[in-house]
Amino acid sequence: MGEQKCFPVLYFRGFKLNNLNPIIHTTLSKLFQNWCGVMPASIKPLPQSGSDRLYFRLTNGDLSAIGAFNPILKENEAFIHFTEHFHKARLSVPDILGKDLSNNCYLLEDLGDITLYDFVSKHPGSPDEETIDLYKKTLRGLLDFQLKGHEGFNYKLCFPRDRFDAQAMKWDLNYFKYYFLKLAGIPFDEQLLEHDFDNFTGYLSEADGNYFMYRDFQSRNVMIKDGEPWFIDYQGGRMGALQYDLASVLYQAKAQLPQTVRDHLFDFYLQNLSEKRKIDKQEFISQFHAFLLIRILQVLGAYGYRGYYEKKVYFIQSIPFALENLKYLSTRVDYSKRFPELWKALTFMLEQLEVSPSALSEDKLNISINSFSYKKGLPHDPTSNGGGFIFDCRILPNPGRLEAYKKLTGRDEPVIEYLEQQQEIEPFIQEIFKLAHQGVANYQQRNFHHIMFSFGCTGGQHRSVYGAERLCAYLNCNYTNINIILNHREQNF
Repeated sequence: MGEQKCFPVLYFRGFKLNNLNPIIHTTLSKLFQNWCGVMPASIKPLPQSGSDRLYFRLTNGDLSAIGAFNPILKENEAFIHFTEHFHKARLSVPDILGKDLSNNCYLLEDLGDITLYDFVSKHPGSPDEETIDLYKKTLRGLLDFQLKGHEGFNYKLCFPRDRFDAQAMKWDLNYFKYYFLKLAGIPFDEQLLEHDFDNFTGYLSEADGNYFMYRDFQSRNVMIKDGEPWFIDYQGGRMGALQYDLASVLYQAKAQLPQTVRDHLFDFYLQNLSEKRKIDKQEFISQFHAFLLIRILQVLGAYGYRGYYEKKVYFIQSIPFALENLKYLSTRVDYSKRFPELWKALTFMLEQLEVSPSALSEDKLNISINSFSYKKGLPHDPTSNGGGFIFDCRILPNPGRLEAYKKLTGRDEPVIEYLEQQQEIEPFIQEIFKLAHQGVANYQQRNFHHIMFSFGCTGGQHRSVYGAERLCAYLNCNYTNINIILNHREQNF
């Protein structure tokens, strides 16, 4: 009985699992002993992610394995059969070291703790060459799953559905409708939205769907071992189109890959695919945008369920990143005529949901810095504090009036050089630095949690963007224990 007191309190779908801990412990211990001949010296739970599965690391000296508990038998059977098939196809997946499906447990090869996400999160917004190289290796691995993995695959074993067809798509769209749109209070006409959903699934179904679709192909499911990617969590796989998994990994919300890197990796994937299959590139790209949209909506549905419904803060914090992807997509395609009610709801979301209060750090001073156009109103305050400092950049020379700068922004070097040659700029910026210093120092001393600085100009493109970027750089260089949230409201970066 003394040993049982060491078990952590675990939950499955809201219920305590303490009464199941001894069963999990005993089952995994036996599997470990059957694998290596000794009992584990320790069993430590691993952090839970978006699923309800529970994972543990079992160790004894240099021996280590990952134990899994999942009460959904069909999902366990799917994972084990998929793994056996992928091993035959020589894909990089973990070995199954043992299984006891009567107790919902199995034992896996331990691939370590380092994921592709760990690499990209070291340099948010600017991945280094090593990270980009790992993404390329990962995309080659994705193609192997989609093509080699598809050959001889028994899709009858898939759970909960064998194909990403119109029915599966509708599940995702309704998930988004009920767990995001409704919980976030986004208005829509339900009948018109259902009509758009039917048209949307019909359009997606026109794509070639005769490939293995990983379903959740993203950087947290890619382990890095000895400089090579290994792949996990494919139990939701099914038959489907190539574009879905590609969209999943390139536009993973919190990975924050720059668009230039995404475009480079997209071209890399397309080139490798073209060497293996004859494809219509323009058609592939057009369909890719549609699959990117449904992936974003699926992700927002999951964030809404885990965040708004289950009150898990991490998922609420991820919503602004997914909205940024949606904002980018809205600049590449216009579905306002094809799916008018859906597009209307998405447009409303982008206008209203800028930064969630729950995205703010709880242990640092959060500094919201915004650029905006006065024509479109003042920035949204994610707290109830009242809006903070607002600086009117319209008193400064406007590069937007000059033809050479009309298509550029305050982040582009020619605009920066132009502004810094104007004698009015630096005194204006330095006065803002003085106010910001006084405000940040005072708020930190008083243990406040949020302060807001906003820069407005005519179009929210040149002067305001420049001012917001300058303040962000100044604060990053001069303060610690701060969390900066930079939002260029009118721009798509």
